[in-house]
Parts: sequence; structure tokens; C-alpha cells
Amino acid sequence: MIVKTVLMLLAFITPLVIINTGMVSSVWMIFALYITSGFGMAGIGMGIMHDAIHNSYSKNQKVNQFLGYTLNLIGANASIWKIQHNVLHHTFTNIEEADDDINPPFFLRFTPHTKRYYIHKFQHFYSWFFYGLSTVSWVTAKDFVRMAKFKKMGFFNDDKPFSKELMSVIAWKIVSFSFVLILPIIMAPVAWWIVVLAFISMHFVTGLLITTVFQLAHIVPTTDYPLPNEDGIVEGDWASHQLMTTSNFSPKSRLFSWFIGGLNYQIEHHLLPNICHVHYRKISHIVAETAKEYGLPYHNKHNFVSAVGEHFKMLRQLGRMDNLRAG
Repeated sequence: MIVKTVLMLLAFITPLVIINTGMVSSVWMIFALYITSGFGMAGIGMGIMHDAIHNSYSKNQKVNQFLGYTLNLIGANASIWKIQHNVLHHTFTNIEEADDDINPPFFLRFTPHTKRYYIHKFQHFYSWFFYGLSTVSWVTAKDFVRMAKFKKMGFFNDDKPFSKELMSVIAWKIVSFSFVLILPIIMAPVAWWIVVLAFISMHFVTGLLITTVFQLAHIVPTTDYPLPNEDGIVEGDWASHQLMTTSNFSPKSRLFSWFIGGLNYQIEHHLLPNICHVHYRKISHIVAETAKEYGLPYHNKHNFVSAVGEHFKMLRQLGRMDNLRAG
């Protein structure tokens, strides 16, 4: 974990430091440096901050808190992510409206319960473009939209005042954008719009990688999309719910698993979110055998390409059919 942490932070920071020296005048080199930084950003998001915010990176909670701030460094916010991901996504996985990960803009349809529009017929083609824009949206607008939503839901109180959190979010974004965008615009000996385009290309790489990895775990034909009953209760126990709504992929690729922070073992992560991802591969056999013993599903695709194909298939089905199996 320490080696990965150092490598990913260096992959994100070093290219930006080089750009900020003002010594790079080649447009293609600036794009290459930003894109390299994008891979580092994705590595931070999947392999460092994700474990840290789940308090599974280290036994020392101060270390977890410190490394959780790497999310703030890349322009998002750890406090908002903790509510959206740890509380809502992990508690209400694949439940429409409750799980914010499956509540996209109107032009995307991620659940069988969402109203279908004509444009959705083509979403299996155009969704990938918007995946690439997801982190740009996240760091510029989505954090503030989520803050307003979470305020209405009662997540902010006297112990965690909204105004204080808002000032913290704004301050961190100023720091991040100053280093990642404003300084390069000032220092790089190229037109400002080239830097902006390179900045967007960095985020496109990050967004496409992170969003695709997360989508492969939940938006596939084998997973369920349960709804609460008339009493507002989701039937079944929590662990069974996680098995029915989550899927693994590419379990044999250790290098791939290393880079994406073990997120190809999403079942293990959802069942045991407080365990560091480096242990997922070893415990996956126990989880699979236990699921089989109790007659529960253990969804798994053997490689990344087949998982992408299944996600593509699910997007196509959601775009063309109203009455899909929803669990």
C-alpha cells in the first residue's frame, strides 16, 4: 500500500509540477503530462482515498483521515464522498433514489424503474463519453449539488454545521484548482485554452476509468434493482442484498486489481468495507463458498472485457426495454 500510495501521488503531482515550472512549451507534451496526471488521479481515487475514507487503509485513524484528504487534493471532497458513498451507496445499493450512484441525469437510464425516453435507445454508445466527463462535473458542480441535497436530508447539524462544511469545500477547491489549472494557465507558455483542454483530457481519463470500474460492479444484467415495499422496507437481509446487487470481475489479474484498488472484488468490498483491498483476493474464495452454501448468488465475470460487454448489454437493454428483471 505504501509503495502504491507514493507512486500514485507522484504520478498525479509530478507532471503538474513540471507544467508549473513553465519550461514545457510543446502542446503535445502538456497533454501527455496532464493525461499521465489523470492516471495518477484515478489511482489515488481507487487505490488510496477509497480505502482511507472507509477507514481500511490503516489501523491508525489519523492516517486514514490524512490520506482521505487526497480526494480533496484532486478537487473533490472527502466529507461529501463519505455521505454519498459510505452511508448511502453501501447501505442502499442499487435502490433507486436512495443510491445516488444510479440516479444520473435524465439522458442516462441505470435502473428498470426509471422512466425511459427515446434518447436512451442510444445510451450504450454515448454513455462512455459522459463517463469521461463525470469527474469534471464532480469537482466543479456535483459536490455543491450533493451538499444541498444532504442538507435537506439532515446530514448537517450543530456538530457538523453546513456553513463550516461549505467553507471547507470551497477552500479545498481553491487550493486544488490553483495547482491543477490556474497556475498552469499562468505559467505554461501556451494559449490558456490549450491548458483548459489538457485539463479536461486529464479528467476524461480519470472519469472514464473510475466510472467504468464502478459501473461494472452494479449496472449489469445479473444484478438486482430492488425497491422498498409499501411500508418503505427493503425485504431481505443486508448481506444478501449486497450479493444480489453487486458483481465481481477480472479476479485473476493481480496487476489490474493492484491499480484499481481491488475494486474488481466489489462483493467482498461491499460485505467487508472496513477491510483493506489487499486482502480481497484471499477472502473471495471464502465468500464465494459461503454464498453457495446458503443458496445466494455470487456474480463474477472472468475478465475486464467481458464485464464491459455485460455493462454495454445492460445499458442497451435499459435503453430499449421497460419491463426488465429488477429483482
